[in-house]
Amino acid sequence: MTVPWPVRSILGGTAGTAALTLFYATEHRVRRRRQGPLDYDDSLVPGQIVASVLHLGQVSGREDYELGMILRWGYGSAFGLWHGLLRRRIGEPGASGVFAATLMSATFSLFPVLGRTPPPWRWPADVMATCLGTHAAYVAAVAAVDDLLGPSSQPAARPAAAA
Repeated sequence: MTVPWPVRSILGGTAGTAALTLFYATEHRVRRRRQGPLDYDDSLVPGQIVASVLHLGQVSGREDYELGMILRWGYGSAFGLWHGLLRRRIGEPGASGVFAATLMSATFSLFPVLGRTPPPWRWPADVMATCLGTHAAYVAAVAAVDDLLGPSSQPAARPAAAA
């Protein structure tokens, strides 16, 4: 069964968001000595950006966290549509490459502009590594679900020739 591309893309975005979230959880377990967030996506910054954009005024740390999770799951799921559109237009692997480039361009520009983080070239190496790893997991999961639920890439079987 083939799932329509917009549904497949949103499901891919949701799976990608789950992969990114699992990556963070795993890295927190592995790096037990690390106190606090692993990168800016893992911090209160996304929630602070949402609160700022929506002019919510002063919000608590818990509210920043909740806004950040709403942003992660909402944006992460919906952003899968971009991959689906790219896949329909240029196919793979180009779609995943352009998708990843778009995602990282947004991350590297929006955090400094809206979240007031340092520019990416000033991020500590471990923060950059986590950022790249989580986003690679996201892109890979989006593409995998799109492939899994999409039309088969196998050529159609030809009917047997009459003898």
